[in-house]
Amino acid sequence: MERRGDASRKRPSTGDEEQIARPSSKRRGGIYVPPYRAITEDDDAGEFGNAEYQRRSWNALRKSITGLVNKATAANVRHVAPELLAENLVRGRGLLCRALLRSQAACPDFTDVFAALAAVVNARLPCVGRLLLVRLVLRVRRAHASGNRHQLAAAAAFVAHLVNQGVAHDLLALELLALLLDRPTDGTVEVAVGFARECGAALGESCPRGLDAVFDNLRGILHDGDIDKRVQFMIEDLFAIRKARFRGHPPVRAELDLIEADDQVTHQVELSSSLEHGDELDPEVHLDVFEPSPSFAQDEAAYEDLKRTILGSAGDENLDQDQDQDQCSDDDDEASGDESAETELTIRDDTDTDLINLRRTIYLTLMSSVGSEEAGHKLLSVVRPGQELELCTMLVECCKKEKTYTSYYGRLAQRLCAIDRAYQAGFEACFAGQYSAAHRMATDELRASARLYAHLLAADALPWHAILGRVRVTEDDTTSSSRIFIKMLFQDLAEQLGIRALSNKMNGEDTAVRDALFPRDCAKNTRFAINFFTAIGLGGVTEAARKLIV
Repeated sequence: MERRGDASRKRPSTGDEEQIARPSSKRRGGIYVPPYRAITEDDDAGEFGNAEYQRRSWNALRKSITGLVNKATAANVRHVAPELLAENLVRGRGLLCRALLRSQAACPDFTDVFAALAAVVNARLPCVGRLLLVRLVLRVRRAHASGNRHQLAAAAAFVAHLVNQGVAHDLLALELLALLLDRPTDGTVEVAVGFARECGAALGESCPRGLDAVFDNLRGILHDGDIDKRVQFMIEDLFAIRKARFRGHPPVRAELDLIEADDQVTHQVELSSSLEHGDELDPEVHLDVFEPSPSFAQDEAAYEDLKRTILGSAGDENLDQDQDQDQCSDDDDEASGDESAETELTIRDDTDTDLINLRRTIYLTLMSSVGSEEAGHKLLSVVRPGQELELCTMLVECCKKEKTYTSYYGRLAQRLCAIDRAYQAGFEACFAGQYSAAHRMATDELRASARLYAHLLAADALPWHAILGRVRVTEDDTTSSSRIFIKMLFQDLAEQLGIRALSNKMNGEDTAVRDALFPRDCAKNTRFAINFFTAIGLGGVTEAARKLIV
């Protein structure tokens, strides 16, 4: 029997066997070689472009693209985009689209950043933008068919920001909204509301009629009442945002507006492609995996030429500038030393410390004063010109936080309005904010705010047309919360003025007030206003309006 030790002994090798067993350049004879040296040695050995080198280049490209996408933020996307374009995105367009989709699904809060990055690449390489849109559309289809709400919401948000950036056509957004609202459920309506909130401003500029149709559909869903209360509140919030013309929801943030509208390439990808015409979308999944290319060297050289066209000679210019700066660094240090003694530093506080201290002082003064006259005297000595709006805002907010309304705040507000016109403008601005955000306030807060402004209107401290001219009593322009606010406001006015005086104010010569409270554009709106005031016990103020529809 042969022993195990003999079988494991190393046989003496001949010269021919040494040639056969000679280590290749891939294994390096069992010696560790750093990757950068291995690539350099392969290039020197004439192995540039072989399958192993292409695989290493592919892995390096994948890691670089993924790292740059994950590094992008709103602050540095302007600098990450050129670094990304320096990579071979023609070869790695599948990798880039996959990295963008994965990163956006993992971090939906950075969707606008990823859309800005995709917009920059699409302006230079439109094939990348179209591939990304095709994969997004297919992801939306799959998520909607399977009922995966989270994946559907993430994909829809990405589509919305691509529409805002001009990469996707507006028709894709309208088609997606029609798909979500065709058979409304709690999940699809919630996704549609979020989608309309993100790209509603852009759709309102490009295709307002399509956006109106979407909101008509949402209004019908809201009136049917078949969805959850939470989703109904979301729809009401969306209507309030639309009424404010999407203030606070711009299509593109200033720091992410990197491409001019004329330079952008817009793709029209249909959400429901017709199979009979043979235009089914192709996600080109083969671009995500490595495949050796016989023309690897030519493709790399072609992209180098394309990269010079896209990026220019910025790299060479930066290198020359760095060398010049190194040569002149000593002179700059000496000059900066002389100038620093003469330069006066300007420090700007961005923490709003002064504003916070002002609000604290106003609050403590309001809470500690015995009467409105004392509070007014103290506050006028604290508030400087230009800070009147802050005082009005704090007074309204403090009034809302009280358990019950006290006339202390009304008398103080009346005193301020009589002193300076700036306070009247401040309370007018506060009323616009309170009325538009009525759906976010509790009933006690609505009552306190309504009684405060009823006091100011009854005392003629504020012009009626500036306040009530913003209140248009129609079914479309009011919500359930805003109608409660209007009800409490006019009921308190009736208590203070009486029905006859209130009717004269509402139906007087001030056409702005009259046309807002009793719209005369159509009989439907006039009837709604008459029925509303009659229902809240103020039928006496509707006599003049009833004569119009007889």
